[in-house]
Amino acid sequence: MRLLHTADWHLGRAFHGEDLLGAQAGFVDFLVEAARASAVDGVLIAGDLYDRALPPVDAVRLADEALTRLAEVAPVVVVSGNHDSAARLGFGAGLLARAGVHVRTDPLTAGAPIPLGDGWVYAIPYLEPDLVREAMGFEERSHAAAMAAAMALVRADAASRSGPVAVMAHAFVAGGLPSESERDLAVGGAASVPAAVYDGADYVALGHLHGPQVVGGGLGRYAGSPLALSFSEAGQTKSVAVVDVVAGALPRVELLPAPVPRPLASLRGTLDELLADPRLADAEAAWVQATLTDPVRPADAMERLRRRFAFAVALAFDPQGAGSRPDDSYQRLRGLDDDELVARFVSDTRGREADDDELALLRDALTARRVAEAVA
Repeated sequence: MRLLHTADWHLGRAFHGEDLLGAQAGFVDFLVEAARASAVDGVLIAGDLYDRALPPVDAVRLADEALTRLAEVAPVVVVSGNHDSAARLGFGAGLLARAGVHVRTDPLTAGAPIPLGDGWVYAIPYLEPDLVREAMGFEERSHAAAMAAAMALVRADAASRSGPVAVMAHAFVAGGLPSESERDLAVGGAASVPAAVYDGADYVALGHLHGPQVVGGGLGRYAGSPLALSFSEAGQTKSVAVVDVVAGALPRVELLPAPVPRPLASLRGTLDELLADPRLADAEAAWVQATLTDPVRPADAMERLRRRFAFAVALAFDPQGAGSRPDDSYQRLRGLDDDELVARFVSDTRGREADDDELALLRDALTARRVAEAVA
């Protein structure tokens, strides 16, 4: 069974306010040609087709075009991710399946495989624990418990079949390396899923983490996002995976580098240094994130920066030397997750730390927001 594995397109997302739709359309062109040239038995899109529950019209048009073109080459399997609206993405799934596009958004269908080549693909959508606990019959408020319940359905069906087994899932598998551009799954239960939960599969096609990487001893792989969605991804080589899945053996994987419409550059120094340094010539055609170290913030910093770096999109300040402020809010808040941010907000506004009951209430509020987005 030969599969083309991709994920995390995030159609409709901007990069620091800059439209990505043209670059995403270029990726679709690349993907269609890759599927054709590799003669795959199926194309797997492991979640987050869209960036939000209500994507813009142009993003929906591009998704429609992409799925239509891919289905002309090979069957397509799509699962909903934590950014997708399962109800909206799953609309018309029965009709789409007749055209070779299998959209899976219902966790209870995890045990109903799609036959591809000489094997089977079991498609598990993103599982928000608070939404699926009752239907799937588990009590623990965790992603691990949700995935274990889904995999129980997979194993019950796979026991009666022969041939290689691939599992699709949108989850944070323990040991994976996150980027700054993923939405945190931790609120409302333990975020990570142990790799061992997928035991019995010959390949696990994962979505959620935006950096291409291997987990679970080589059986699991994150395709990663096709485009960089944050400057934390500057060192990543974006790709799609062509995977030969063989029963009882490690999958054979070929990575096809995705096109890079514009590279990333993270610069640091005083404004005058960045504007004058000849070694930064390559950054003039890149998306630029600049951290200015001037002791006092320069006036019109972004406007002046763009006179040399036309694609500068992010500006931060880390003042050094006389006049610098060690309590700068950027430095105090950078890298905090949702839990930590709300806790810091409470302590900053009230002058004391939130107690355990207050933190639990805040976590429940964040979970309610995520659940509301998931059913929107």
